[in-house]
Amino acid sequence: MAPSATPIDERIKDVAEPRKDTLGLPEPALHRLKQAGVDLSNGYPYRPARPLYLQDVYNIRSKEWTHNDAGARADKSKSALFSAATKVTDLTTHIGTEIEGLQLKDLTDQQKDELALLIAERSVVFFRNQDLSPQQQLELGKYYGVPEIHPQVPQVPGELGVTVIWPDLQATERTANFRNPGGASRWHTDLVHELQPAGITHLHNDTVPPVGGDTLWASGYSAYEKLSPDFRRIIDGKLAVYRSAHPYLDRDHPEQGPKYVERVHPLVRVHPATGWKALWVNRAMTDRIVGLDRAESDVILNYLYDVYERNVDIQVRFRWTPNTSALWDNRITIHNASWDYGGKHPRHGTRVTSLAEKPYFDLAAPTRREALGLLDESEKQIDGPA
Repeated sequence: MAPSATPIDERIKDVAEPRKDTLGLPEPALHRLKQAGVDLSNGYPYRPARPLYLQDVYNIRSKEWTHNDAGARADKSKSALFSAATKVTDLTTHIGTEIEGLQLKDLTDQQKDELALLIAERSVVFFRNQDLSPQQQLELGKYYGVPEIHPQVPQVPGELGVTVIWPDLQATERTANFRNPGGASRWHTDLVHELQPAGITHLHNDTVPPVGGDTLWASGYSAYEKLSPDFRRIIDGKLAVYRSAHPYLDRDHPEQGPKYVERVHPLVRVHPATGWKALWVNRAMTDRIVGLDRAESDVILNYLYDVYERNVDIQVRFRWTPNTSALWDNRITIHNASWDYGGKHPRHGTRVTSLAEKPYFDLAAPTRREALGLLDESEKQIDGPA
């Protein structure tokens, strides 16, 4: 029998025991984990004891650190990365690139920096046919920032910071069906509630359905650029409240019911590697705009969500194959995992998310299209203040 679970941090004082899982692993996932030497003797995945109280969760995420972005120090030509690849393909005009002929575990530091810059420019980059262990995935995540160790989600045993993404496991906690899909099948951005939210996320899927299970990403650069110049002035510099996906109780007032971790960050942020502005909202976890009445905030946010989610020309839809890695930048994207396979086939992967800088806004920063000299007449201010 597996030993009693412990929390991820000794500062978490009051916990709930996690569920005991009995699902059998898909064969490709089992092979990969065994090949990597992951200890499965106490069961899979590892589930930490879940914190009960809001105060404990704030306490373990209250200290700032200095983030040095790998993309900001990269060679702009990305010659070391591109020259080692056999093929580099942009999947759409505005977002998404696939690289062939490289193994992520073998990248040099220079290539890692250049990959970070490419992700910052193209939002998400894909690598198929990767021979990658969870440990190697975690090491790459450490290079790009501070790997997030979630206080209550399933993780690879012995590898804190490597989250297990397994829709069949999620379905044991929340019933999924055609009308209420499972998995991460809604537009969102990871970990917006952190003091220093997510930068690069790396998802490696070792097991995928034969048809379906695609993931979609949308560009925050382009979503911001879709707004009229005068409308951008309305939201530039505005702050919003971003909340966690998981609720907790207030230790001092548990009778008030579940509450979320909340942080205040800018609606529009600037990427430290590119210097470009990006819209940074998501329907799942952006709660309200600071300083506005709820009705006013809802009108603006719902419009911004629609711009982000409904403009298909600023999105990429990726069809997975086994042993594929996707690395995307949460500072400039939202994403959505399709559950169209309906749980009829296994899907399993591991994810490492590197926490990055505290979000910031710079009024003088350009848009992506402005920086690249791509503006057309419709994007230039034609009325309003000079």
